[in-house]
Amino acid sequence: MRAVVAVLVLVTAAHAALWGVLQDRQPAPDFKGVLSSVSYAPFEGTAHPDVDNIPTGEKIRSDMKALAPLTRAIRLYSSTGGVELVPPIANEFGLKVMVGAWIDKFVERNEREMLAAIDLAKHNGNVNGIVVGNETIYRGDQKVSDLIKLIQHVKGSVNIPVTTGEIWNIWLEHPELASSVDFIAAHILPYWEGFSSKQAVDQALIIYQKLRDAFPGKRIVIAEFGWPSAGYNLRNADPGPFQQAATLRNFVAKAQSIGMEYNIVEAIDQPWKFFEGGVGPYWGILNADREPKFSWSGPVVNEAYWKLAGIALLIGVLLSLPILRLVRPTVMQAVLLSAAANGVGAWVATVFAYWTGHYFVLGSAFALMLGLILLVPLILIAMARIEEIATVAFGERPRRLITKEAVAVQAATDAPLPKVSIHVPAYFEPPEMLKQTLDAVSRLDYPNFECVVIINNTPDPAFWQPIQDHCRALGERFKFINAEKVEGFKAGALRIAMERTAADAEIIGVIDADYVVQSDWLKDLVPAFNDSSVGLVQAPQDHRDGDRSLMHYVMNGEYAGFFDIGMVQRNEANAIIVHGTMCLIRRAAMDMAGGWAGDTICEDTDLGLAIAQHGWVTHYTNTRYGYGLLPDTYEAFKKQRHRWAYGGFQIVKKHWRRFLPGASRLSQEQKREFTLGWLNWLGAESLGVVVAILNLIWVPIVAFADIAIPDKILTLPIIAAFVVSLLHFLALYRLRVPIKTAQMLGAMVAAMSVQWTVSRAVAQGLITEHLAFARTSKGGLSRMSIEFQAFWEAVIGVLLLVGAAVLIASNQHKEVTEIYIFAGVLMLQSLPFLSAVAIAILETSRINQFSFWRNARIRSAELIGLRPAPMPTGGSSPVGSEIQRETT
Repeated sequence: MRAVVAVLVLVTAAHAALWGVLQDRQPAPDFKGVLSSVSYAPFEGTAHPDVDNIPTGEKIRSDMKALAPLTRAIRLYSSTGGVELVPPIANEFGLKVMVGAWIDKFVERNEREMLAAIDLAKHNGNVNGIVVGNETIYRGDQKVSDLIKLIQHVKGSVNIPVTTGEIWNIWLEHPELASSVDFIAAHILPYWEGFSSKQAVDQALIIYQKLRDAFPGKRIVIAEFGWPSAGYNLRNADPGPFQQAATLRNFVAKAQSIGMEYNIVEAIDQPWKFFEGGVGPYWGILNADREPKFSWSGPVVNEAYWKLAGIALLIGVLLSLPILRLVRPTVMQAVLLSAAANGVGAWVATVFAYWTGHYFVLGSAFALMLGLILLVPLILIAMARIEEIATVAFGERPRRLITKEAVAVQAATDAPLPKVSIHVPAYFEPPEMLKQTLDAVSRLDYPNFECVVIINNTPDPAFWQPIQDHCRALGERFKFINAEKVEGFKAGALRIAMERTAADAEIIGVIDADYVVQSDWLKDLVPAFNDSSVGLVQAPQDHRDGDRSLMHYVMNGEYAGFFDIGMVQRNEANAIIVHGTMCLIRRAAMDMAGGWAGDTICEDTDLGLAIAQHGWVTHYTNTRYGYGLLPDTYEAFKKQRHRWAYGGFQIVKKHWRRFLPGASRLSQEQKREFTLGWLNWLGAESLGVVVAILNLIWVPIVAFADIAIPDKILTLPIIAAFVVSLLHFLALYRLRVPIKTAQMLGAMVAAMSVQWTVSRAVAQGLITEHLAFARTSKGGLSRMSIEFQAFWEAVIGVLLLVGAAVLIASNQHKEVTEIYIFAGVLMLQSLPFLSAVAIAILETSRINQFSFWRNARIRSAELIGLRPAPMPTGGSSPVGSEIQRETT
């Protein structure tokens, strides 16, 4: 434990050192004077000025007080709506004002704006110019000739310089516009041209020189230059607080050195400009609280950097503390878990920085909060999976697992062998399949058992009569019950079996109708009950028909993962999931737990949890003692998974109160395992579908509204969680499941293919109390449905791919990094849905049959000369036959 504590300290120290190494400090020229001019809009909040964002004199006066030490002048963009209050108040603080008249397509408003601007110029001596229109030509609101007339109208009414504000290229393209103004007010904003912050100042100087060369002798003012402190990139343009500080300090230093007249856009952040590509609110040198964003001298640093580092380290330490509660953790476990915990801490700090450094309208705040709420369980699931990777890869070997060696020790005692009553429920099961099950039971190497076979709700004699006859042939140990109109489905049938159970039976064994048990099943596992605290012993499911087809082959691999990984690890915390078949239960424990409950459709898991809640010890072995049959079809596979998920959600609703303090005898470790298990299975699958659908809804907003792009704090965790899930599957399968790589990859596809099925079951569990028990078709009675078994999965999967394509296409001219990441998230989220489509298509294809692959290998051998081609006469070569057998 001392070594583990040392590891936690070292990882935390490394995390702190990483923050120190990554701290950004950028040099920039000091500027200790005052700015030539800054753009000013007296609005605050997110309301649009045309609606209800009307400034007050007190607020303007407060702003002028804040700006007076920073600049000699301010530029306005309109002269109505409260802005007319600015010039006289600015005069109180010695500030010059460049008045603006907002010009658009509305004649009456244009006239009102120009009259107000003229009036302000006549009555305020600090007004040093009028700008008639702002990027009016660029927006297409006026023709050049019409704008010139408006400019001339204002010029004829005042004795101060009059111009219009336009992007620099408009001036070059329309020299007649330059001839009509007293000076050129050019906007040079390299961000909107996709230049990086390091190129911005040089680009501005190049354009400034172009204008001077094009209009020699004309007064030229850079009426807008700036850089946003937040938002999304535009090609190479990289907004950010460091970039803004360095760019503006470099620019004003250059401008001062060459005597350039300029105006910085803008004085104060304007949150209401959220529609301007995401960067609109962030051009101010002061934030919306009127606080400076950066210093004009000294190195450019993030003043809040170490606050963020402190948050990251604190969260990392807190999330690392549970490692100290692990039983005998190893150093490598501690390293991996602590590194993951500190990674989450860094993400939390990044979220905090984003939240405090951005402005939100109601919609964007809601979207961010919803995204973060959905990410919390996703991150918890990822952390749980990382812990399982660490435990399996670097932890101690399982200690509670029942092994052949442990069995031999227990069996060596002289304790009497208790009587076992084996219950085999059946509902419309193929008689020949059930006969094989009963024959295997009859061969058990155990002297003291009985077998109760109960066929329920199966009126057709073709299904029950052969079984009745077979039980008679097998002898008095086999009891046959044919019960009609049984309520409660399988649970109801098992309750009837309990009524017919021998009074002296101490152990109840349950196997499904398709399971062929090994002869040593009871001999090996019943001795575990010599410990009077043991209430239940569970053996894994396995299947004997995995070679029926390629689909069944991968399905069998998918089942194996649960029994060789999840169950083994849960067993270490005495928190196994009871899955009915191959289960042995102490009768006293069953009675204490209330027996088989009919209010859930997963009666086995329900009973197992109830037994654990009463304090009984449970055990698990991963030794195979029985082999059943896989679902006949993909449809049956999905129906089975739907039943398990729906039943699991029923159990959550039924038992959650037992997880409250003092409500049951469950230990904290058991509660944790069950909670994480439900979250990992039901939560992860459902969250995946919910987030995918929400992202689909978000696509048109991102692609066409040019706002509300999801930031990396929302998208990168989804990618990270997917990578963790992938590594979790591959690493644990490689370490624990003895199958080949091809089957492992197929199992991964099969596991992903039921995401929609599980999420649908959870949704139905939210709105319904009980669904009918659906039998899983096995034994060849069920045939493939004529309906395509992945219709909705195909629809959602294709929509996700189309959404990704739309995002990429719409992003070609912007190259916003977050949009590409978002598109990548959509493609990842499509994989579970496309996996279902792949399995559904595989089921109906030729390549699903192993004979196809066998013949393909034979043909390949023939082509490369390893096997002679068949003789034309139909004869065969002995050597060729031998090679064929080996190839097969």
